[in-house]
Amino acid sequence: MTNSKTVTLTINGKCEDVFIPAHRTLLEALREIGHVEVKRGCEKGDCGACAVLADGVAIDSCLTLAWMCEDMEITTVSGLGDAQNPHPLQSAFIELGAAQCGFCTPGMIVAAKELLEENSDPDEDEIRRALS
Repeated sequence: MTNSKTVTLTINGKCEDVFIPAHRTLLEALREIGHVEVKRGCEKGDCGACAVLADGVAIDSCLTLAWMCEDMEITTVSGLGDAQNPHPLQSAFIELGAAQCGFCTPGMIVAAKELLEENSDPDEDEIRRALS
């Protein structure tokens, strides 16, 4: 059994070949190739700072092995929009001062994106559950 291999990850619409060991998490792989918008928080799946969308589903990248994401579309908060053309969620976080320190903001925006894709008019309980 090989311990490392080249994996093609599709990140924000762009294919990137990454040579990684079997134990490398998606969080580690993303940050190693420059996607530092994905934050390293608790590294045990509690905080959500590392959340990304994998085929439209918010996942904790700290708990997901990079090898498992080879055939998935990975979207980070940077894949939603940028400073010149922000996603409406990014704009709302800015306009309403929802960023606080900003560390968990990318994960919260990604979680909110998944929620709104599933339910365009969530109630407060659904919003709290999705962002928790």
